[in-house]
Amino acid sequence: MTAEIRFFWARLHANYWFFPATFAILAAVLASGMIALDRSGFAETLNNASWLVAARPKGAADMLTVMAGSMIGVASTVFSITLVAVTYASGNYGPRLLTNFMEDRGNQLSLATFIGSFVYALIVLRSVRAEDETPAGGSGAADALPGFVPQLSLLVAYLLMAVCVAVLVFFLHHIPSSIRINTVLEKIGTKLIAAIRKTYPVEDEFSDSLEQVAGKPVLAKSNGYVQMIDFEDLEKTARKHNCTLSLKVRTGDFVHRDLPLLEISDGDPEELADTLREDFTLGASRTPEQDPQFLIDELVEIGLRALSPGINDPFTAITALHWLGAATSEIGRRDLRKDICGADADDCPVIPLPDDFDHYLKRGFGSIRSAVASSPTAAEVMLDTISNAATPIKDENRQAMLRDEGKLLAEQVRGHLTGPDLDRFEKHAAEFDRCFWAETDAN
Repeated sequence: MTAEIRFFWARLHANYWFFPATFAILAAVLASGMIALDRSGFAETLNNASWLVAARPKGAADMLTVMAGSMIGVASTVFSITLVAVTYASGNYGPRLLTNFMEDRGNQLSLATFIGSFVYALIVLRSVRAEDETPAGGSGAADALPGFVPQLSLLVAYLLMAVCVAVLVFFLHHIPSSIRINTVLEKIGTKLIAAIRKTYPVEDEFSDSLEQVAGKPVLAKSNGYVQMIDFEDLEKTARKHNCTLSLKVRTGDFVHRDLPLLEISDGDPEELADTLREDFTLGASRTPEQDPQFLIDELVEIGLRALSPGINDPFTAITALHWLGAATSEIGRRDLRKDICGADADDCPVIPLPDDFDHYLKRGFGSIRSAVASSPTAAEVMLDTISNAATPIKDENRQAMLRDEGKLLAEQVRGHLTGPDLDRFEKHAAEFDRCFWAETDAN
């Protein structure tokens, strides 16, 4: 399966039309099936059931008409509220968070439920026939048909209405909850840690990355961000042609025409170029698939916006720092070689660009450091967060990198803060140094 197909399937669930379209089709099938059961006489006993008052044609038609009209009205309201929430979130937290709200299953399934109920009500409404109604093409009373009310279909419609009421209550709670900044940060942080564990599954091992092999380049023929790389297909191609592929881009990098995507050793680039290019999906924007750095950038962006003079919300930045610390600690405990070839990793013919701990550290704490240095509260919390992130890491080199990051923060803070704020920070900095030396002695 090519990278384009895999990427299409991954992003299909991020579209607002997928679940509504699926539910509409399922609702049409359900309505047709219920009507068929009613016509076959399967539900004839419902007309004589003492616990159910059988509906007459006019009552059934009125009820289904009200249901269909209210469902499409509620669906329109749900869509409008969702757009307002998305606009608010992207304006306050950053435009890159638009993807997170588009992928929200609660919003998608709520809209889909109302659309599906609307389609069901319309199809069942078409089957309701009043008593002595003349069919199309009939000439008069002699051709009149007996009335028909699909009682079983109508009962299912009542159940769908109850489901829609429950979904509406859920949606009215879900929307304000989903745009709370703590909830937004939690979703990003949880997704980031899951992506780190998936990308780097080996823990407490710190092997060196495979050295890249020089070769002839395969150049890009279009522009855009690398949204997905099909490593499995690259491996199959490399093994089939007995060559080695050294990647020159990561997922999330921007490339343009005639920039190298990879270098091929012991192979003919002209023969394999078109096949290899198909394993790289390029697009107009970055996506979180295969790109933990994208989620790190989202946390950093929220923190930077919160610390900007126009917003000045250090406590939101502190929450972002906490999740950055958790993610940094998770990265620091893992072997940062991508598991492309599984058990054959030592003999893998596909060599990705190495991901080192320093790269992620600079992208996270390094990117937000300057803004944090101007906030007394955030600066102290960042020192504590760096110290906590280093505690479970067993590799001394990575611990040293975190210690250096704390020293860089201290240098920048001394250029921004004065008076009691600086004195209080210096006490934190001294405690930070003592903690790191204690951890080094313990190791």
